[in-house]
Amino acid sequence: MKLAKIASEIEGQPMFKILSQVQKLEREGKNIIHFELGEPDFNTPKNIIDSCVKALTDGNTHYAPSSGLHEFKVSVQNTTEISRKFKPDLNQILVTPGANSIIYLALKCLIDEGDEVLVPNPGFPTYFSAIKACGGIPVSIPLLEELSFAFRPEDIIKKITKKTKAIILNSPSNPTGGIINKNMIKQAYEVACENNLLLISDEIYSRMMFDDNDFFSPSMYDHCKENTLILNGFSKAFAMTGWRLGVAIGPEKIIEKMALLTSTIVSCVPPFIQLAGVEAIEGPQKEVNKMLKEYENRAKILVQGLNEIKGIYCTMPKGAIYVFANIKGTGLSSEEFCKSALDYCNVAITPGNFFGSYGEGYVRFSIVSGVNNIHNALKHLKDYFNY
Repeated sequence: MKLAKIASEIEGQPMFKILSQVQKLEREGKNIIHFELGEPDFNTPKNIIDSCVKALTDGNTHYAPSSGLHEFKVSVQNTTEISRKFKPDLNQILVTPGANSIIYLALKCLIDEGDEVLVPNPGFPTYFSAIKACGGIPVSIPLLEELSFAFRPEDIIKKITKKTKAIILNSPSNPTGGIINKNMIKQAYEVACENNLLLISDEIYSRMMFDDNDFFSPSMYDHCKENTLILNGFSKAFAMTGWRLGVAIGPEKIIEKMALLTSTIVSCVPPFIQLAGVEAIEGPQKEVNKMLKEYENRAKILVQGLNEIKGIYCTMPKGAIYVFANIKGTGLSSEEFCKSALDYCNVAITPGNFFGSYGEGYVRFSIVSGVNNIHNALKHLKDYFNY
């Protein structure tokens, strides 16, 4: 059997390869401290679970409209008006099985073979994989540590060609935890408008800002009517990774086609999950806020400890659930450092080069392990690398 040419371009998420390796070690009896996946260690808040159970017992077990339940889309409208100061039309909203799928759906409806998409580097691996799977070419925008892992606007401008169709932004960022300030977002938006590009704004961590940093979205300029598309979901802030609930807000023209593609591939998102999403948005936020404070506390402890290890330099992230450490001073590559950490310290970390070429010389820690585990991991790493 001969597979399609495009099949060779599908790469997936390399972090799950690390997880498989780690799970094998755990089956052999090793006790591994996990920092490799962006998987919150908190359970979904009880009020959200209870709302899902009620939806099930009330009989909400049938097909839902492919673009999303009316009740859920209204909740999305209302929370968008509060957080981003505009109320999208219902036909600008698409409910998807997780935020990850939105990247592929949008690109599949936007780019043709050989088209280019500007993508942050280091950046979420799905960006690169989805672009290639759609026949496109990822063009890197370097995120620079000296700019707190933001980009230089001129790096966007000089990489635009006649083949460019979209720009992807992610703030707060996976893997760096950096944020893009309002001025830089405005410049990226203006470039998108001037060149008739779609600005895809990955806002999955928009509720996860540290130290009272303000969130800003490019959608506040055009209200997702022309050049911006918001990618968002419930996995991280609400600890709902297994629920697979995402939301796209964008220009009606592309949302309509993305909805058709969604109905073709997965039919719809289960209605009981969407009703749980209503509760996540509209219900008590006490547990959500508690999780955010704990993530920030963990990040501070981890950053302080990493800076006490020879050859490592680490800045405090401004949001998300990651710490991105510079390990160039150790003399090891990203993968060599992570292999040593796993083999000799029983600590699982993700190499920075998994997130693109500009990630080489860095490693990503997901702050999804408790404070005791962080202290234990730091002790093991210090014992080994400071020896």
